Amino acid sequence: MPHRLPAGDHDWIRRLPKAELHLHLEGSLEPEMLFAFAARNGVRLPFKTVAEVRAAYEFQRLDDFLAIYYQGMSVLQTEQDFFELTSSYLNRAQADGVRHAEVFFDPQGHTRRGVPMETVIRGIVGALKESPITSRLIMCFLRDLPEHEAFEALASAEPYLEHLTAVGLDSSELGNPPTKFQQVFAAARAMGLRLVAHAGEEGPPEYVREALDVLHVDRIDHGNRALEDEALTERLRAAQIALTVCPLSNLKLGGVSDLRRHPLQKMLELGLRATINSDDPAYFGGYVHDNFIAMVEHLELTTDQVVALAKNSFRGSFLEPEAIEGHLRSIDEYVRRTLG
Repeated sequence: MPHRLPAGDHDWIRRLPKAELHLHLEGSLEPEMLFAFAARNGVRLPFKTVAEVRAAYEFQRLDDFLAIYYQGMSVLQTEQDFFELTSSYLNRAQADGVRHAEVFFDPQGHTRRGVPMETVIRGIVGALKESPITSRLIMCFLRDLPEHEAFEALASAEPYLEHLTAVGLDSSELGNPPTKFQQVFAAARAMGLRLVAHAGEEGPPEYVREALDVLHVDRIDHGNRALEDEALTERLRAAQIALTVCPLSNLKLGGVSDLRRHPLQKMLELGLRATINSDDPAYFGGYVHDNFIAMVEHLELTTDQVVALAKNSFRGSFLEPEAIEGHLRSIDEYVRRTLG
């Protein structure tokens, strides 16, 4: 008999063990922290209050969001900044039941401002090592920049490969297909790094196919529009390619107009390895727990579906198989202990 979650029991979902696989550290820069870093580093901002910053977060498409996202990055200048930013996210994630986090960072957004790669990575890794949450670090290439600049970023990161698990591809999707980065992804793979890419958020299903066939990625970030292609959907199901879905982000950027029509439940019903993540929580109105609650309330997910999402998050991670099995057992034990 399937378990049923008591109506409105948000705390049960919060305590449910889960992983987060799609989180941009720079996207967890809350307005209060933005002001604190700006004051510490002598950065002039076009905003006078936190309220003005939050008002500026009212955007309707990806490119509008990216404009303020990169503006916010300007306050991140020292190793301490990156340490505090990462620590703040990890504390929030732990409070949301996250046991493992695989986090993105955008080094090109910093090195082009004169911030050394070493400063960025040392600050982030310092915080990751201090957290009780296990983690993996993923370096993203900005897809609106040319591939040769991605190669430069990869070369700059080479001394720090021990801290990196994968490379990814983010920023403005339309007009920047995965094929643009075929060579640098091949180089990263040859260096032993895993591969992920944003695809099918704003871009067409073909971008998801290119990410699989040209970049040879291990998982797809977002992937919503893959459902428009029946053959591609079946391929994702058969191969159990993880999709790192970000519901509140999709709503904020116009990928969906109503969370009641979000494709997440359909993904589960089709047998896809869908997961729930927060993307850029400071900008999109919620961390991973908020995204779970939004889906439960708008799609009326069953407890079994919520548990499936939590299990998918570990199965889609880059953890070792024995660690994944341990987390899956912890979910089963939690369900038995709390629901009988």
